[in-house]
Parts: sequence; structure tokens; C-alpha cells
Amino acid sequence: MKIALPSNDGTTVSAHFGRSRGFIIFETDNHHILKEEYRENNVTGHAQGHHHDHDHHHQQGSENHAHSHAGILGVLSDCEVVIAGGMGHRLYTDLMAAGKKVYVTRENDARKAAELLLKDDLDHNPEVCCHH
Repeated sequence: MKIALPSNDGTTVSAHFGRSRGFIIFETDNHHILKEEYRENNVTGHAQGHHHDHDHHHQQGSENHAHSHAGILGVLSDCEVVIAGGMGHRLYTDLMAAGKKVYVTRENDARKAAELLLKDDLDHNPEVCCHH
């Protein structure tokens, strides 16, 4: 199983998924972490420092919004689980619709969050998803 976590520094969990500089990917055997990699976030304007208009969240057919999530879903297509410190409600819904298990945690340490998930002891707080 592969677990993806947004991170700006390769160690801590980013508070906002789409604004992270990259993603830590832990490959596991469901009990232990076997490998770790870091994937740069080259798919969202948030991470690239572009101005982004949040009004698109209220427009169901926004091409920019759909493209942004399609990019994230593509980068994380091989990951079954996503753990984040926070994300937009729409992204949360899109990840779930793509078959990902999604956790919003207060845990700041990425490796510890993955280890807690493997022990079935990770907190989950979907109410902190941003509704812009």
C-alpha cells in the first residue's frame, strides 16, 4: 500500500494539501514502512506561487478547478491512502470519489502519521476541511 502526505520539507505534514511543495510517499506492507520518496508538486498553481481565485469553488464546471484536481489525482494515482493536515472540501470529495482513503490529521510528523495509520490509531478530523 502507498500512503501520500503533502509536505513542504519532506518531513512534516502540510496544513493545506494543494499548497504543498510536494508529497511524501510511503510504500508499506500494511505493517511497516518499506520505502519513502518525495514527489514535487508541479500540478497546482498554489504550490507554484500563482494567484488563484477561490471563487471557482462555487462554479461547478470550472475548468481550472477540475484540471487542478485531475493533476493531483494523476500524481497520486498509485496511492491508496492520502493523509493531510487540511485541504479544501471539494478536493476531499474528489479524492474519495477516486477511491482513495482520506484522513485529515492533527499529527504534524509525516512518518509518525503513516505509522499511526498502520496501527489503526491515526486521528481523523474531516470537519477541518476548508469550504472557502
